[in-house]
Amino acid sequence: MEVLEKINYILNEKDMSKKEFANKLVALEPKIKLTGETPSFHTILGYLYGKREIKIELIPYIAEALGVEEQELFTFDLEYSADYNYKQSKEVREIVHLLPYAPQSVIMHIKEQLQKYKKLYDESIKPF
Repeated sequence: MEVLEKINYILNEKDMSKKEFANKLVALEPKIKLTGETPSFHTILGYLYGKREIKIELIPYIAEALGVEEQELFTFDLEYSADYNYKQSKEVREIVHLLPYAPQSVIMHIKEQLQKYKKLYDESIKPF
């Protein structure tokens, strides 16, 4: 999982558009060490669409604009995994479409694995 995917996930989770985020980031006036300049609105959109590589020195500013801790941009927990995979519905539909071609033993293996992940997920979100 890349930082870019996590940023876009958080944007979606916070119901924030890429344009809103870019405006927030520009307002923070981060400076790129190599050039000493603040990335433009269009440069930031380039980062968000994967057309440009995100500069590491922008991470604290990105976290601030998103309202999260820096470390959250690098974590991949079960809750995120479940939400992320669910949102990949095209992949899920494709898998479901292919299941009739799988032998019973493969179906049972897939079922067992998914049940294990569900249990881990359920355990991770239970209140203590």
